[in-house]
Amino acid sequence: LVLTQAVAVSAEGRITPGCVGLYNESHARAWADLIARVKTQSASKIMLQLSHAGRRGSTRPRVGGLDRPLRTGGWPLSAPSALPYTPHGQTPSALTASEMATVIADFARAATMADAAGIDALLLNAAHGYLLGSFLSPLSNQRTDSYGGVLANRLTFPLAVFEAVRAAWPETKPLAVALNADDWMDGGITIEDAIQVAEMFKAHGCDLILPMAGGTIPDDKPDYDPNALAKYSESIRGRARVKTMAAGGLVTSNQINSILAAGGADVCLAIPKPSPPLPQVEELGLGPFT
Repeated sequence: LVLTQAVAVSAEGRITPGCVGLYNESHARAWADLIARVKTQSASKIMLQLSHAGRRGSTRPRVGGLDRPLRTGGWPLSAPSALPYTPHGQTPSALTASEMATVIADFARAATMADAAGIDALLLNAAHGYLLGSFLSPLSNQRTDSYGGVLANRLTFPLAVFEAVRAAWPETKPLAVALNADDWMDGGITIEDAIQVAEMFKAHGCDLILPMAGGTIPDDKPDYDPNALAKYSESIRGRARVKTMAAGGLVTSNQINSILAAGGADVCLAIPKPSPPLPQVEELGLGPFT
């Protein structure tokens, strides 16, 4: 199984101007061609990660650093609340109900295109402070309506996105969700919250949970234990009774086999060794975007 990096469901959902997307017919054709070429040379399944950057969008390419706002050519941002990600970042607008409906439709459209392109599995990114994850965390969601406050309310919009994707995505193909198991900051998401969220996604047809951590706010306090995410995976797998994917600093087969043998995960996400530079998205026909 090969997991892609984040793929934007709309132009407004990009992180940087160079982000790969899946929201128009030219993207769909390019993905179909790419997947077809991959499958002539490999038996690997392809899992596409669908994402909307939310308030972490409209930033410079990451070779120059994380979350640095574009000087020119930026686009408006949206989030659960009108809170900039960094002190010098753009202030997003709080999503209205009609704008939420548009985002839901964007995710469902991308799922339909992904299926037609031959993608084998989908992962919804509801972690790391991107749009869906920012609704789940009380650090970034300070709404006072039915989409904010208690965890059940904060889950309403991400769950609506998931349900729309589940309806558009074949039942025979896996659908996963990446979510924060810990915001690494007081007052943020905890493992207890994540277990409840995982239970809800499972009840609505989620096949696999990828526990992540941090990224909701830029000044969090990371846990540098390379097994931290694997521990979250084990907790969610055991208590929410859902299949999980362990990630983190997993670089050896011994690490991965130990986690699987101990029942800490059903799948492990390995970090590949550095490789030669990949073709730019422009060369693949997957961007830039208009």
